[in-house]
Amino acid sequence: MEPKKTLVMGASTDPGRYSYKAIKMLQRYGHPVVAVGKKEDDLDGLKIEKAQVPFEDVDTVTLYLNPMNQKQYYDYIVGLEPKRVIFNPGTENPELYSLLKQNGIDIEVACTLVMLSIHQY
Repeated sequence: MEPKKTLVMGASTDPGRYSYKAIKMLQRYGHPVVAVGKKEDDLDGLKIEKAQVPFEDVDTVTLYLNPMNQKQYYDYIVGLEPKRVIFNPGTENPELYSLLKQNGIDIEVACTLVMLSIHQY
């Protein structure tokens, strides 16, 4: 499986959060990870950014933000030009689906953890 640079939106250092579990699992499967969260932090050497950093070569954005909290990131996500955006359970957002499709970005309504565990990432 080819490594896919992944941006985790809604990243957290709380081991109980799904975004934390996703970061750890992505790393375990060999995918480079970048992260944006509510506050700047460090997760075992991975810098969680608060700012909308213009990361290069992002293949996949995986969302752990509810639709209301996604709005401020619409332009940012589109501007990164990822190949796809994964909407994890609870992040479904038809408004953002439309915007992404208009910009040629694939959407997947799925769970990153499940996709990794069944080798469908």
